[in-house]
Amino acid sequence: MGGKQDGEEAYGKPVKYDPSFRGPIKNRGCTDVICCVLFLLFILGYIVVGIVAWAYGDPRQVLYPRNSTGAYCGMGANKDKPYLLYFNIFSCILATNVITVAEHGLQCPTPQPVLQSLQQELCPSFLLPSTPALGRCFPWHNSTRPDLPGISSNTSIVQGISGLIDSLNARDISVKIFEDFAQSWYWILVALGVALVLSLLFIVLLRLVAGPLVLVLILGVLGVLAYGIYHCWKEYRVLRDEGASITQLGFTTNLSAYRSVQETWLAALVVLAVLEGLLLLMLIFLRQRIRIAIALLQEASKAVGQMMSTMFYPLVTFVLLLICIAYWAMIALYLATSGQPQYVFWAPNVSLSSCEKVPMNTSCDPTAQPINSSCPGLMCVFQGYLSTGLVQRSLFNLQIYGVLGLFWTVNWVLALGQCVLAGAFASFYWAFRKPQDIPTFPLSAAFIRTLRYHTGSLAFGALILTLVQIARIILEYVDHKLRGAQNPVARCIMCCFKCCLWCLEKFIKFLNRNAYIMIAIYGKNFCVSAKNAFTLLLRNIVRVVVLDKVTDLLLLFGKLLVVGGVGVLSFFFFTGRIPGLGKDFESPHLNYYWLPIMTSILGAYVIASGFFSVFGMCVDTLFLCFLEDLERNDGSLDRPYYMSKALLKILGKKNEAPPGDKRKK
Repeated sequence: MGGKQDGEEAYGKPVKYDPSFRGPIKNRGCTDVICCVLFLLFILGYIVVGIVAWAYGDPRQVLYPRNSTGAYCGMGANKDKPYLLYFNIFSCILATNVITVAEHGLQCPTPQPVLQSLQQELCPSFLLPSTPALGRCFPWHNSTRPDLPGISSNTSIVQGISGLIDSLNARDISVKIFEDFAQSWYWILVALGVALVLSLLFIVLLRLVAGPLVLVLILGVLGVLAYGIYHCWKEYRVLRDEGASITQLGFTTNLSAYRSVQETWLAALVVLAVLEGLLLLMLIFLRQRIRIAIALLQEASKAVGQMMSTMFYPLVTFVLLLICIAYWAMIALYLATSGQPQYVFWAPNVSLSSCEKVPMNTSCDPTAQPINSSCPGLMCVFQGYLSTGLVQRSLFNLQIYGVLGLFWTVNWVLALGQCVLAGAFASFYWAFRKPQDIPTFPLSAAFIRTLRYHTGSLAFGALILTLVQIARIILEYVDHKLRGAQNPVARCIMCCFKCCLWCLEKFIKFLNRNAYIMIAIYGKNFCVSAKNAFTLLLRNIVRVVVLDKVTDLLLLFGKLLVVGGVGVLSFFFFTGRIPGLGKDFESPHLNYYWLPIMTSILGAYVIASGFFSVFGMCVDTLFLCFLEDLERNDGSLDRPYYMSKALLKILGKKNEAPPGDKRKK
């Protein structure tokens, strides 16, 4: 007895009965006020960064091409001149490389305004048939090569501008992709509607088929493991008879070679046999807890059916996430395009004697004449954007602030969704008479209550998770930079650090999720809620593991059902393999039939993930409420259980009936 009491004390004291508790507490105060103030100040600073970026940035530098004078094509005085013409496209190829083009765009050291003579290289020496792409004139691949100095006789247009041809091909592919979307978008919406209906049906029908479905899935896993054992034994027996051993193979880096030795299949057989045995033992000794998990899944399905509005709350989360990401993207774009353009002198061959006195790479005015026309090809070209000024000097710090703002706001939005859903589902569980005692608008009430009282607590949990995620990003960046110079020991240490941070992030997400549930119910601060949730789960660790695995298995099957069903239906429809649909339902003629199929599959996965995330949050909330119900109440008239009759029957418990009333809860 003493050991058991000591164990309970180590994991916290069980929850005591509170006669005033009737579900999520309504009379509550603001929590984690300091963190709330810090979060609001950070958001204010985030807005200031956005204003600074908007004031100093110029996204036209990305959207529109510029000529050598710095003027935008297609804007202002050049409104009727939307395309940038390169006077000598071969000088572009000779003066740049693929990496430079990818990072900074195609920048050609050739003056653009047609104002002077050909000798001053102010007009094009030759013209090629071209086509516009990305605001620039790119020559056709079958154009005739001009005879120009510096271009060998065996150089063709395709060879000289192969990178530009790839861009043209990519543009052609993008046009075809756009055409496919234009012809199939309504059928993609139909596929997404099918995914939505399938997800809803799966969750709502779980109250009827949860038990048989979980049994079938467990038997399926056992069957797969049994077949794996049989296959490994068959392969091992064949290789044993042939005498193929690892001693003959020796050590090799070719991992596929180990498939031809008997020890590999023997090890796989042992591992699968151990897993099979463990699963059978779990089914035998944990069958009661599996029944509890199935009953909670059925109860969660009922809760979702009573509050269908919760299934569409992920749309609110999606819109808020879209706003956060779009705001950060605009800030990053404006900050990246801040600064004034800088021009310097450039010549194709600076080793000539006539170019020795020319101050190369010094600032110049692109509208003025070159200071030394005796240097062949001397011109004033665009180099980059000035890094002077307060904003430009602080550009890196501002970008870091923006990244931190992105992670913090995104994690806060996700935390808001979890806490709101937890408040709504908790009000369902703690309603003694269902559905009469369920609040009229549980989701709206939980949303308002969470925003009013617990913004600071959500920001606290989101900040902890953000710091860990930022640390992971920094570690990945360091690993990427030092990858070539690392020895095996350093790489092993780096992998250990990355694994530890990954595990820490998963643990914090788990802790935050349960802390938000306790916040939604009791209205306490983040630290107290996290401690109470964690100790409650530790006191019921076996039930936690069983419920978690059963839920994961069921939701995985649901996702496979929805995504697989939509994928198969889309494949047969868009490939025209469903006969007899009629003219109104004919599959469109597409360039790439796999494009709408993949889009439908991806959209179905997103929809299924959104719906099943709500269901998973419902299961976790009801589970914590169920554990507290067991500790708080005893089934008496003063302390009745709030759980369903199915759970009472599984646990062998019952509520005392009032005098003169034979009915039981």
